[in-house]
Amino acid sequence: MTYRQIYFDHNATTPLHPEVKKEMVSAMEMYGNPSSMHAFGREARANVEDARQRVAAFMGAEESEIVFTGSGSEANNTVLSLFVCGSHQCFSGMRPTILTSRIEHPCVLETSQCLVHRGVDVNYLDVDRYGKVDLDQLEDRLKVGGVGLVSVMMANNEIGTMQDITLISSLAHQYGALMHTDAVQAFGKVPVDVNALGVDFLTVSGHKIYGPKGIGALYVRKSTPYCPFIRGGHQERGRRAGTENTLGIMGLAMAVDMRALEMETEEIRLLGLKEMLRRGIGERIDEALFNGHPVDSLANTLNVSFPGAEGESILLYLDLAGIAVSTGSACASGSLDPSHVLLATGIDAERAHGSIRISLGRDNTVEDVEYLLDVLPGVIERIRNMSTAYIKGGAHASVR
Repeated sequence: MTYRQIYFDHNATTPLHPEVKKEMVSAMEMYGNPSSMHAFGREARANVEDARQRVAAFMGAEESEIVFTGSGSEANNTVLSLFVCGSHQCFSGMRPTILTSRIEHPCVLETSQCLVHRGVDVNYLDVDRYGKVDLDQLEDRLKVGGVGLVSVMMANNEIGTMQDITLISSLAHQYGALMHTDAVQAFGKVPVDVNALGVDFLTVSGHKIYGPKGIGALYVRKSTPYCPFIRGGHQERGRRAGTENTLGIMGLAMAVDMRALEMETEEIRLLGLKEMLRRGIGERIDEALFNGHPVDSLANTLNVSFPGAEGESILLYLDLAGIAVSTGSACASGSLDPSHVLLATGIDAERAHGSIRISLGRDNTVEDVEYLLDVLPGVIERIRNMSTAYIKGGAHASVR
């Protein structure tokens, strides 16, 4: 078997698109501060505002509704922290409760836990076996009253399941709550239009769409209550202090431009590769169990469990063969706990521990998928043979 190096971890981060790299390299001599009034500063400012217009247009927003941030995590923290700001700029009389789901990204869940310690009421919505939010539970809680914000991710980073954000937004607004969606994994993979979705806040990140790391953006609908998370300057119209990351912002805009050109055809191609993977794994490996929604999910994401084989061991053996996959969120990869996403869908801890995430990208090919399908069965067999707990078809392997 020929040794190759293949990257199947695009939900963790993506390589720079060649056009993004070219754009950033060509701009590296531009060092003016966008806030400076001289020619050097005006040049940087012009590029920042041009990028803002391009990012806004891609999601159907106005330029004034885009705030550049240092990451998607910062953008999410900004929205949630409206509840503890206390500034006169914030919505006076903000309703005290946040509703979010049990399968959100750690930056939402950990911030929510912090807010609880600071006196904010946070309620967590259940999901079904596929990772879909319980809409009846959502409406029941909204009917109780007091909900100021609903925050539900558009697409899950581990299992790829998509939520009906338009419907969730409609319910939130019907009962007087603001709506936020973390669209980091969806943006640039599927169409994202803030007006069609009806959201008040929406989060995106550059490094998930073949752009640079260290740059994100937050959509804030005009006239929506807002308070800066990072203070100390007038940048971003007073909404996010700190000298703008001009190169990162330009890189994000170019990545967005490339998504506009490539997204539609890439989604179709990646869905074909995903189905090839699903079929091949199902045919070649006994008792492989697929997680997430079978249809309403990202075209690039496949999460699969292998009873009798631990996810970390699978990852390491595949890495030795030159194949990069993940066991879940990159932001939680240092934890030995089973995936909170899989547990929330009702999967037991043993099955959750035996799961890997394969996330495809623009450079992956049929040959890459064939190589993984050649390597993976032997890896699973080897690990299972070393596991005294695994009995084919037995109690340890039987899961719903």
